[in-house]
Amino acid sequence: MEPRAAAPGAYDLIEYVPLSDAVAKVTCSKQAGPYQRQVERWLRLKADGKQSAADCKAIRAFQVAYKIKPAIGFAGTVTWSTMMLVSAGKDPNAAKKCPVRSYKVACVDLDRQLTWVQKGSQVVFGPVPMRSGRTGHVTRQGWHTIYWRHKNHWSTLYNQPMPYAQFFDGGEAFHAVYGSIYL
Repeated sequence: MEPRAAAPGAYDLIEYVPLSDAVAKVTCSKQAGPYQRQVERWLRLKADGKQSAADCKAIRAFQVAYKIKPAIGFAGTVTWSTMMLVSAGKDPNAAKKCPVRSYKVACVDLDRQLTWVQKGSQVVFGPVPMRSGRTGHVTRQGWHTIYWRHKNHWSTLYNQPMPYAQFFDGGEAFHAVYGSIYL
């Protein structure tokens, strides 16, 4: 059975902005986001961690270019994650952290929250954004082998759908999500 189709707009990039900015429908946030300093550095702005009009304008231009909504210049998780994805480009393994093998290997970069599949040194899928285990359920590092795949899995532990689950290391799994991975 195929997993159900996602609702239209389910995969839109939605930045979670301060409620006061959302309610006021501001065009440029005056608030520094949780990734303000990193976003400023990535955009080659003065990385002081404080929101300025110039910062907001530059962040907003990036958000418009990558269809992040609302594009109000708030340096949040979605904006920063998109920057990490753009930086990875066609060579996410430039740092050579993922082993090169003659067969397909799924690579996970927990620092950048990116996943890709490579065969040899050629990327055959991705990179794509990912979200690793939350606090208290940290994703174990290391070399693991997939031992079971289930297309339309339902987690009995979390009571949540886990479409296209691929289990490794005693119960952990790669899997898709319905909607945003940033929730």
